[in-house]
Amino acid sequence: MKEYRHIIYEKKAKVATITLNRPKVLNALSTALLAELDQALGDAEKDENVAVIIITGAGDRAFCAGADISELQGLSPIQARDFSLMLHEYTKRMERIRKPIIAKINGFCLGGGQELAMACDFRVASDKAKFGQPEVNLGLIPGAGGTQRLTRLVGRTKAMEMAMTGETIDAHEAYGLGLLNKVVAAEELDKAVDELVHKLLSKSPVTLGIIKLAITKGIEMDLDHALYYEAECFALARATEDSKEGLQAFLEKREARFKGK
Repeated sequence: MKEYRHIIYEKKAKVATITLNRPKVLNALSTALLAELDQALGDAEKDENVAVIIITGAGDRAFCAGADISELQGLSPIQARDFSLMLHEYTKRMERIRKPIIAKINGFCLGGGQELAMACDFRVASDKAKFGQPEVNLGLIPGAGGTQRLTRLVGRTKAMEMAMTGETIDAHEAYGLGLLNKVVAAEELDKAVDELVHKLLSKSPVTLGIIKLAITKGIEMDLDHALYYEAECFALARATEDSKEGLQAFLEKREARFKGK
């Protein structure tokens, strides 16, 4: 396996865990780290032995506190646009991967860190986590999808407030807004993520991929087109061996044995 400098990449029991590993700078997103993250995600996507992906941050202070400010300072306007577009490609790729991605949030989740988490399919956080889009305090705006994904997750009113004031919110408020799937005590975070992973591993991986596709693509369509797209995805799911196994197992009153086909 490739050696990484800015992340830790581990695979075990059908789970790939990617740890952002720059704890001294609260796991800030440098271009080097982002490139390694993208490589690791690509490896996990192609690995047939990986069914679930977890992204977390090293240490107990931060999931990710945002972009590397020293790098941003050196960008010209054109370079800033290209940097934003690069971030969009990385986060869109996360949404295209047909495997569930869980953000395991253990501290500050700000700016680009929150944008990275929002591109994941699940977000489970410690009750000590803090969230926000503080770019406005630097005279900037969110550039990794924050103005768009945050609005889709929490609504226009709260997204406008968070982006324009730059103020942080705690994990419980983030959960109440729909930004998180679950909030637990810090010492329970590992257990909560493990429980979610166990649930996901019990499902058909091919079906999970189709669900992710239907939701991610469908939300960008008007309702009529989205519903037709859902019907096409439903037909695709019905064509799988796992669908046949799931229906048969139900009729035989036994646990389904999914194979991901």
